[in-house]
Amino acid sequence: MRNIIGRLFVLITLGVMMTQSASAGIFPYDYKVNTLDNGLKYILIPVESPGVVSYFSIVRTGSRDEYEPGHSGFAHLFEHMMFRGTKNFPGDVYDEMVTRIGADGNAYTTDDYTCYFMTFAKPDLEQVIMLESDRFQNLEYSEAEFQTETGAVYGEYRKGRTSPWSVLYEEIHEMAYDVHTYEHTTIGFEEDIKAMPTMYEYSQSFFNRYYRPENVVILITGDFNEKETVNLLKKYYGKWEPDYVKPKIESEPPQEEPRSKEVDYSGRTLPIIDIAFKGPAFENNKDDMAAISLLGDLAFGENSELYKRLVIQEQKVQFIAPSFDKNRDPGLLHIFSMVKSPEDIDYVEGLINETLAEYQEKPVDSETLTELKSREKYQFLMDLDTPSSVAHNLARYVALTGGIESVDEYYTALENITPEDIQQVAKTYFIEDGRNTIVLKGAE
Repeated sequence: MRNIIGRLFVLITLGVMMTQSASAGIFPYDYKVNTLDNGLKYILIPVESPGVVSYFSIVRTGSRDEYEPGHSGFAHLFEHMMFRGTKNFPGDVYDEMVTRIGADGNAYTTDDYTCYFMTFAKPDLEQVIMLESDRFQNLEYSEAEFQTETGAVYGEYRKGRTSPWSVLYEEIHEMAYDVHTYEHTTIGFEEDIKAMPTMYEYSQSFFNRYYRPENVVILITGDFNEKETVNLLKKYYGKWEPDYVKPKIESEPPQEEPRSKEVDYSGRTLPIIDIAFKGPAFENNKDDMAAISLLGDLAFGENSELYKRLVIQEQKVQFIAPSFDKNRDPGLLHIFSMVKSPEDIDYVEGLINETLAEYQEKPVDSETLTELKSREKYQFLMDLDTPSSVAHNLARYVALTGGIESVDEYYTALENITPEDIQQVAKTYFIEDGRNTIVLKGAE
């Protein structure tokens, strides 16, 4: 019920705001962006949510930044290490304080960024800023604690290998990339994770290079006093010294021929097909990414002809779906399908390839495209109904570009996409020489 009421409120609020400034862009809330003298950027977004605040610390470092051979997995490791605490607030004290104020918080790591987040009551904002600023500036852990945590990460990796999806994702990235750091998944190569317990000093170097104010964005949404919040940010973060060291990441050379591989999975699963192509970097290619996103829904979404045929009419697959994520560098554009019978693998793979060829050969129906654009925008807006959901939906944009202006830029690009644009990105990115295909099969 609360979620429904929240969405109704968003609808009413959006109607008012968009009437007042229809040309201002899709993002419905006012916001302020500023930077402290040390380079720490903060974004303040007042959201109607009496007494509730969400606080996101977005580190623009993910597994992409792990360019040194033998040292993958450290961005994810620090998602763990950051809860070890400081001299001022050791880990158990930090946990107790967060629990006492009833805050809901956690963290996650991706290929392009690491995000720490917390939602709490308005009166506790200063305490949260104090705690978060302290661990970002003064994180401290012993070698024994480091070794304990690296052991836990290796356990997480081994647990992940029990999932066919983890195995598939690892295999497709290793096959598709030769040079770029997207070759390893977020958790890292297994041999690197196993060696982590011996890399205590390196871990401190990693933290000192990347956890710096110029590489972090603070995103605050909800019910707060703007002037008081800015003063608190200056008070607690102002002495954080800048010293960010940019990673030396090699560009991936063009793929010159299709690649394919069959993977045996030791557990039981239906066969899974993953056909992936390299897409554009988001920051410099928002128009292409907008067109690619629309292409994914048109060709492989739940309203697509192929979905209706394979899932509903012929019932040959459990599902078929695109996964076209936005990335800081050229990432993978996946088309996944789980096939019910091994005998139908070639048939399903063939239809996926035929569908891509159709979109390369002729423009899509303009009316269908217009309807899809409306659904895309509506869904984005409906996901902005709480302070937490606003911040979660903005986090990737912030991480990829350093700000939220790219939200309006992206949806402006999406609104302007033509049928010919869809056809062009199909020809540009979904090419035979750039195809990477993995077929994963479970034990009999």
